[in-house]
Amino acid sequence: MSARVYVTRRLPVEALTGLQKGIQVETWPEEEAPVPRDTLLHAAGDVEGILCMLTDTIDEELLAAAPGLRIVANMAVGCDNIDVDACTRHGVMATNTPGVPTETVADLAFGLLLAVARRIPEAERALLAGQWKAWSPMFMVGRDVHGATLGILGLGRIGRAVARRARGFSMRVLYWDKVRNQDAERTLDVEYTTLDHLLGRSDYVVVLLPLTGETVGLIGGRELGLMKPTSVLVNVGRGPIVVRQALYDALVSKRIWGAGLDVFDHEPVDPDDEIVNLENVVALPHIGSASMATRISMAALAVENLSTGLAGRLPPNLVNPEVLRYSPESAGRPAIPASEARPVITASDRQPQSPQQRGDAG
Repeated sequence: MSARVYVTRRLPVEALTGLQKGIQVETWPEEEAPVPRDTLLHAAGDVEGILCMLTDTIDEELLAAAPGLRIVANMAVGCDNIDVDACTRHGVMATNTPGVPTETVADLAFGLLLAVARRIPEAERALLAGQWKAWSPMFMVGRDVHGATLGILGLGRIGRAVARRARGFSMRVLYWDKVRNQDAERTLDVEYTTLDHLLGRSDYVVVLLPLTGETVGLIGGRELGLMKPTSVLVNVGRGPIVVRQALYDALVSKRIWGAGLDVFDHEPVDPDDEIVNLENVVALPHIGSASMATRISMAALAVENLSTGLAGRLPPNLVNPEVLRYSPESAGRPAIPASEARPVITASDRQPQSPQQRGDAG
Protein backbone atom coordinates (compact mmCIF):
# COMPACT_ATOMS: atom_id res chain seq x y z
CA MET A 1 0.00 0.00 0.00
CA SER A 2 1.36 3.43 -0.91
CA ALA A 3 2.09 6.03 1.74
CA ARG A 4 -0.24 8.98 2.21
CA VAL A 5 1.06 12.48 2.93
CA TYR A 6 -0.53 15.84 3.56
CA VAL A 7 1.07 19.06 2.32
CA THR A 8 -0.19 22.18 4.09
CA ARG A 9 0.43 24.64 1.25
CA ARG A 10 0.85 24.54 -2.53
CA LEU A 11 4.50 23.96 -3.42
CA PRO A 12 6.46 24.97 -6.51
CA VAL A 13 6.02 22.31 -9.18
CA GLU A 14 9.79 21.95 -9.44
CA ALA A 15 9.98 20.78 -5.83
CA LEU A 16 7.54 17.91 -6.24
CA THR A 17 9.81 15.94 -8.56
CA GLY A 18 11.53 14.53 -5.47
CA LEU A 19 8.44 12.66 -4.30
CA GLN A 20 8.75 8.94 -4.69
CA LYS A 21 6.39 7.15 -6.99
CA GLY A 22 3.36 5.68 -5.28
CA ILE A 23 3.08 8.34 -2.59
CA GLN A 24 -0.46 9.71 -2.41
CA VAL A 25 -0.41 13.46 -1.86
CA GLU A 26 -3.21 15.66 -0.60
CA THR A 27 -2.49 19.39 -0.61
CA TRP A 28 -4.25 22.32 1.01
CA PRO A 29 -5.08 24.31 -2.13
CA GLU A 30 -4.89 27.89 -0.84
CA GLU A 31 -1.81 29.92 -1.72
CA GLU A 32 -1.92 32.50 1.09
CA ALA A 33 -4.36 31.28 3.75
CA PRO A 34 -2.95 28.65 6.17
CA VAL A 35 -4.78 25.36 6.45
CA PRO A 36 -7.48 25.61 9.17
CA ARG A 37 -6.67 23.73 12.35
CA ASP A 38 -9.71 21.46 12.10
CA THR A 39 -8.81 20.55 8.53
CA LEU A 40 -5.25 19.69 9.49
CA LEU A 41 -6.36 17.58 12.45
CA HIS A 42 -8.77 15.65 10.24
CA ALA A 43 -6.18 15.13 7.50
CA ALA A 44 -3.56 13.94 9.99
CA GLY A 45 -5.74 11.02 11.01
CA ASP A 46 -4.79 8.78 8.10
CA VAL A 47 -1.41 9.98 6.84
CA GLU A 48 2.15 8.79 7.38
CA GLY A 49 3.78 12.10 6.54
CA ILE A 50 3.04 15.82 6.84
CA LEU A 51 4.94 18.54 4.99
CA CYS A 52 4.17 21.69 6.93
CA MET A 53 4.99 25.40 7.08
CA LEU A 54 6.04 27.52 10.06
CA THR A 55 2.39 28.67 10.29
CA ASP A 56 1.24 25.13 11.16
CA THR A 57 1.35 23.97 14.77
CA ILE A 58 2.44 20.38 15.24
CA ASP A 59 1.71 19.60 18.88
CA GLU A 60 0.52 16.88 21.23
CA GLU A 61 -3.09 17.26 20.08
CA LEU A 62 -2.22 16.70 16.43
CA LEU A 63 0.18 13.85 17.13
CA ALA A 64 -2.44 12.08 19.24
CA ALA A 65 -4.85 12.37 16.31
CA ALA A 66 -2.32 10.86 13.88
CA PRO A 67 -1.58 7.27 14.94
CA GLY A 68 0.09 6.38 11.64
CA LEU A 69 2.28 9.48 11.36
CA ARG A 70 5.97 8.71 10.84
CA ILE A 71 7.52 12.02 9.78
CA VAL A 72 6.88 15.76 9.86
CA ALA A 73 8.88 17.75 7.30
CA ASN A 74 8.98 21.44 8.18
CA MET A 75 9.65 23.84 5.28
CA ALA A 76 11.56 26.21 7.54
CA VAL A 77 14.84 26.47 9.37
CA GLY A 78 13.36 27.06 12.81
CA CYS A 79 11.16 24.44 14.45
CA ASP A 80 9.35 26.59 17.01
CA ASN A 81 6.03 25.58 15.44
CA ILE A 82 6.76 21.93 16.24
CA ASP A 83 6.76 20.27 19.64
CA VAL A 84 9.88 18.26 18.88
CA ASP A 85 9.83 16.46 22.24
CA ALA A 86 6.24 15.36 21.63
CA CYS A 87 7.24 14.08 18.19
CA THR A 88 9.96 11.99 19.81
CA ARG A 89 7.53 10.57 22.36
CA HIS A 90 5.18 9.55 19.57
CA GLY A 91 7.95 8.03 17.47
CA VAL A 92 7.64 10.70 14.78
CA MET A 93 10.66 12.11 12.96
CA ALA A 94 10.85 15.91 12.73
CA THR A 95 12.94 17.55 10.01
CA ASN A 96 13.74 21.07 8.84
CA THR A 97 15.46 22.83 5.93
CA PRO A 98 18.65 24.42 7.30
CA GLY A 99 21.33 26.04 5.20
CA VAL A 100 19.23 26.68 2.11
CA PRO A 101 17.97 30.20 2.98
CA THR A 102 21.18 31.40 4.60
CA GLU A 103 22.44 33.84 1.98
CA THR A 104 18.96 35.03 1.03
CA VAL A 105 18.02 35.88 4.62
CA ALA A 106 21.39 37.58 5.14
CA ASP A 107 20.70 39.75 2.08
CA LEU A 108 17.35 40.76 3.54
CA ALA A 109 18.82 41.47 6.97
CA PHE A 110 21.42 43.81 5.51
CA GLY A 111 18.82 45.37 3.23
CA LEU A 112 16.66 46.19 6.26
CA LEU A 113 19.65 47.66 8.04
CA LEU A 114 20.40 49.95 5.09
CA ALA A 115 16.75 50.88 4.61
CA VAL A 116 16.37 52.07 8.21
CA ALA A 117 19.77 53.74 8.42
CA ARG A 118 19.33 55.74 5.23
CA ARG A 119 15.55 56.22 5.66
CA ILE A 120 14.92 54.79 2.20
CA PRO A 121 11.18 53.93 2.49
CA GLU A 122 10.51 57.16 4.41
CA ALA A 123 12.29 59.21 1.74
CA GLU A 124 10.30 57.53 -1.02
CA ARG A 125 7.04 58.31 0.81
CA ALA A 126 8.12 61.94 1.15
CA LEU A 127 8.87 62.16 -2.57
CA LEU A 128 5.53 60.63 -3.57
CA ALA A 129 3.68 62.93 -1.16
CA GLY A 130 5.21 66.00 -2.79
CA GLN A 131 7.30 66.92 0.24
CA TRP A 132 10.54 67.23 -1.77
CA LYS A 133 10.59 70.90 -2.70
CA ALA A 134 14.31 71.36 -3.27
CA TRP A 135 17.64 69.81 -2.38
CA SER A 136 18.39 70.61 1.23
CA PRO A 137 21.46 69.71 3.28
CA MET A 138 19.37 68.32 6.18
CA PHE A 139 16.47 66.75 4.28
CA MET A 140 16.11 63.02 5.06
CA VAL A 141 19.56 62.69 6.58
CA GLY A 142 20.24 59.26 8.00
CA ARG A 143 23.06 57.28 9.59
CA ASP A 144 26.23 55.99 7.98
CA VAL A 145 26.66 52.24 7.74
CA HIS A 146 30.26 52.08 6.57
CA GLY A 147 32.74 52.05 9.42
CA ALA A 148 30.02 51.53 12.04
CA THR A 149 29.87 48.78 14.68
CA LEU A 150 27.53 45.87 14.00
CA GLY A 151 26.30 43.61 16.79
CA ILE A 152 25.00 40.18 15.78
CA LEU A 153 22.83 38.17 18.16
CA GLY A 154 23.20 34.57 17.03
CA LEU A 155 26.28 33.64 15.00
CA GLY A 156 24.77 30.67 13.21
CA ARG A 157 24.84 30.25 9.43
CA ILE A 158 22.91 33.45 8.76
CA GLY A 159 24.83 35.41 11.38
CA ARG A 160 28.11 34.46 9.76
CA ALA A 161 26.73 35.42 6.34
CA VAL A 162 25.74 38.84 7.70
CA ALA A 163 29.22 39.24 9.19
CA ARG A 164 30.76 38.57 5.77
CA ARG A 165 28.62 41.31 4.25
CA ALA A 166 29.64 43.70 7.00
CA ARG A 167 33.28 43.32 6.01
CA GLY A 168 32.44 44.98 2.70
CA PHE A 169 31.26 48.02 4.64
CA SER A 170 34.39 48.12 6.81
CA MET A 171 32.30 47.48 9.91
CA ARG A 172 33.55 46.30 13.26
CA VAL A 173 31.53 43.19 14.14
CA LEU A 174 30.66 42.07 17.67
CA TYR A 175 28.60 38.98 18.38
CA TRP A 176 26.89 37.23 21.25
CA ASP A 177 25.60 33.68 21.27
CA LYS A 178 25.06 30.90 23.76
CA VAL A 179 28.10 29.11 22.33
CA ARG A 180 31.31 30.92 21.43
CA ASN A 181 32.63 30.27 17.91
CA GLN A 182 36.37 30.84 17.96
CA ASP A 183 36.81 29.52 14.43
CA ALA A 184 34.46 32.22 13.13
CA GLU A 185 36.33 34.80 15.18
CA ARG A 186 39.51 33.93 13.32
CA THR A 187 38.07 33.61 9.82
CA LEU A 188 35.57 36.48 9.93
CA ASP A 189 37.39 38.86 12.27
CA VAL A 190 34.45 39.07 14.66
CA GLU A 191 34.64 39.67 18.41
CA TYR A 192 32.77 37.69 21.04
CA THR A 193 31.34 39.74 23.90
CA THR A 194 28.56 39.84 26.47
CA LEU A 195 25.02 40.76 25.49
CA ASP A 196 25.08 43.98 27.51
CA HIS A 197 28.41 45.10 26.06
CA LEU A 198 27.23 44.38 22.53
CA LEU A 199 24.04 46.38 23.00
CA GLY A 200 25.90 49.33 24.47
CA ARG A 201 28.62 49.50 21.81
CA SER A 202 26.79 48.62 18.59
CA ASP A 203 25.42 51.10 16.08
CA TYR A 204 23.34 48.32 14.52
CA VAL A 205 22.02 45.20 16.27
CA VAL A 206 20.75 42.32 14.15
CA VAL A 207 18.69 39.62 15.89
CA LEU A 208 19.21 36.19 14.32
CA LEU A 209 18.55 33.88 17.25
CA PRO A 210 16.15 30.92 17.12
CA LEU A 211 13.05 31.10 19.30
CA THR A 212 13.54 29.03 22.45
CA GLY A 213 12.49 29.26 26.07
CA GLU A 214 15.71 31.16 26.75
CA THR A 215 15.31 33.71 23.96
CA VAL A 216 11.64 34.66 24.39
CA GLY A 217 11.62 38.27 25.64
CA LEU A 218 15.42 38.43 25.59
CA ILE A 219 15.38 42.03 24.35
CA GLY A 220 13.15 44.06 26.65
CA GLY A 221 13.12 47.54 28.15
CA ARG A 222 16.36 47.11 30.09
CA GLU A 223 18.25 45.82 27.05
CA LEU A 224 16.89 48.50 24.72
CA GLY A 225 17.87 51.08 27.31
CA LEU A 226 21.49 49.98 26.93
CA MET A 227 21.51 50.82 23.23
CA LYS A 228 22.71 54.12 21.81
CA PRO A 229 20.06 56.73 20.88
CA THR A 230 21.56 56.60 17.36
CA SER A 231 21.35 52.81 17.07
CA VAL A 232 19.12 50.59 14.94
CA LEU A 233 17.58 47.23 15.85
CA VAL A 234 16.92 44.75 13.05
CA ASN A 235 14.93 41.60 13.82
CA VAL A 236 14.87 38.80 11.26
CA GLY A 237 14.92 36.01 13.84
CA ARG A 238 11.57 35.61 15.57
CA GLY A 239 9.18 38.29 16.79
CA PRO A 240 8.79 37.18 20.44
CA ILE A 241 12.54 37.54 21.06
CA VAL A 242 11.95 41.32 21.28
CA VAL A 243 9.33 42.59 23.74
CA ARG A 244 6.96 44.46 21.45
CA GLN A 245 5.76 47.15 23.88
CA ALA A 246 9.29 47.86 25.07
CA LEU A 247 10.42 48.30 21.46
CA TYR A 248 7.50 50.60 20.69
CA ASP A 249 8.27 52.74 23.72
CA ALA A 250 11.96 52.96 22.76
CA LEU A 251 11.11 54.00 19.21
CA VAL A 252 8.52 56.61 20.20
CA SER A 253 10.76 58.15 22.86
CA LYS A 254 13.73 58.11 20.44
CA ARG A 255 15.81 56.03 22.83
CA ILE A 256 16.91 54.24 19.65
CA TRP A 257 17.08 55.60 16.11
CA GLY A 258 14.88 53.05 14.40
CA ALA A 259 14.02 49.43 13.73
CA GLY A 260 13.76 47.06 10.80
CA LEU A 261 11.29 44.24 11.40
CA ASP A 262 10.63 41.18 9.25
CA VAL A 263 9.06 39.17 12.10
CA PHE A 264 6.43 39.91 14.75
CA ASP A 265 5.05 38.33 17.90
CA HIS A 266 1.74 37.77 16.12
CA GLU A 267 1.66 37.17 12.37
CA PRO A 268 0.26 38.40 10.09
CA VAL A 269 0.57 41.81 11.72
CA ASP A 270 -2.38 44.20 11.55
CA PRO A 271 -1.59 46.96 9.00
CA ASP A 272 -3.05 49.45 11.49
CA ASP A 273 -0.70 48.26 14.23
CA GLU A 274 0.93 51.29 15.83
CA ILE A 275 4.49 49.98 15.66
CA VAL A 276 4.53 49.31 11.91
CA ASN A 277 3.22 52.81 11.22
CA LEU A 278 6.03 54.63 12.98
CA GLU A 279 8.18 56.70 10.64
CA ASN A 280 11.37 55.22 12.07
CA VAL A 281 10.30 51.62 11.41
CA VAL A 282 10.66 49.60 8.23
CA ALA A 283 8.27 46.64 8.46
CA LEU A 284 8.14 43.66 6.12
CA PRO A 285 5.77 40.64 5.92
CA HIS A 286 8.25 37.90 6.97
CA ILE A 287 9.97 37.66 3.59
CA GLY A 288 13.47 36.79 4.78
CA SER A 289 13.81 33.69 2.57
CA ALA A 290 11.47 34.93 -0.16
CA SER A 291 13.51 34.60 -3.31
CA MET A 292 12.22 32.25 -5.99
CA ALA A 293 15.36 30.10 -6.05
CA THR A 294 15.49 29.78 -2.27
CA ARG A 295 11.83 28.91 -1.81
CA ILE A 296 12.08 26.23 -4.52
CA SER A 297 15.19 24.81 -2.85
CA MET A 298 13.55 24.83 0.60
CA ALA A 299 10.51 23.01 -0.73
CA ALA A 300 12.69 20.48 -2.53
CA LEU A 301 14.67 19.79 0.65
CA ALA A 302 11.46 19.35 2.65
CA VAL A 303 10.26 16.88 0.01
CA GLU A 304 13.58 15.04 0.20
CA ASN A 305 13.31 14.78 3.98
CA LEU A 306 9.76 13.48 3.66
CA SER A 307 10.48 10.92 0.94
CA THR A 308 13.64 9.64 2.59
CA GLY A 309 11.96 9.15 5.93
CA LEU A 310 8.97 7.37 4.41
CA ALA A 311 11.35 5.07 2.54
CA GLY A 312 12.84 3.94 5.85
CA ARG A 313 16.10 5.81 5.49
CA LEU A 314 17.63 8.50 7.66
CA PRO A 315 16.38 11.94 6.55
CA PRO A 316 19.21 14.39 5.84
CA ASN A 317 17.91 16.98 8.33
CA LEU A 318 16.54 15.08 11.31
CA VAL A 319 16.24 17.39 14.34
CA ASN A 320 15.27 14.67 16.85
CA PRO A 321 17.72 11.80 16.24
CA GLU A 322 16.76 10.36 19.62
CA VAL A 323 13.50 9.24 17.98
CA LEU A 324 15.45 6.39 16.41
CA ARG A 325 15.39 4.64 19.77
CA TYR A 326 12.35 2.84 21.08
CA SER A 327 10.11 4.77 23.45
CA PRO A 328 7.19 3.55 25.60
CA GLU A 329 4.86 6.27 24.39
CA SER A 330 5.32 5.26 20.76
CA ALA A 331 4.19 1.75 21.72
CA GLY A 332 7.65 0.42 21.05
CA ARG A 333 7.58 1.72 17.49
CA PRO A 334 10.74 3.50 16.33
CA ALA A 335 10.36 6.04 13.56
CA ILE A 336 12.52 3.88 11.30
CA PRO A 337 12.14 0.13 11.92
CA ALA A 338 15.52 -1.50 12.38
CA SER A 339 14.87 -3.83 9.46
CA GLU A 340 14.31 -0.88 7.11
CA ALA A 341 16.81 1.68 8.37
CA ARG A 342 19.28 2.57 5.62
CA PRO A 343 22.02 3.72 5.94
CA VAL A 344 23.14 2.14 9.20
CA ILE A 345 22.53 4.57 12.06
CA THR A 346 25.75 5.34 13.89
CA ALA A 347 26.29 6.75 17.36
CA SER A 348 27.17 10.14 15.90
CA ASP A 349 23.81 10.30 14.13
CA ARG A 350 22.08 10.14 17.49
CA GLN A 351 23.79 13.19 18.94
CA PRO A 352 21.34 16.06 19.48
CA GLN A 353 22.06 19.04 17.28
CA SER A 354 22.92 22.47 18.62
CA PRO A 355 21.04 25.53 17.31
CA GLN A 356 24.06 26.27 15.13
CA GLN A 357 23.95 22.79 13.59
CA ARG A 358 20.20 22.93 13.10
CA GLY A 359 20.42 26.39 11.57
CA ASP A 360 19.17 29.82 12.53
CA ALA A 361 15.58 30.85 12.78
CA GLY A 362 14.07 31.48 9.38
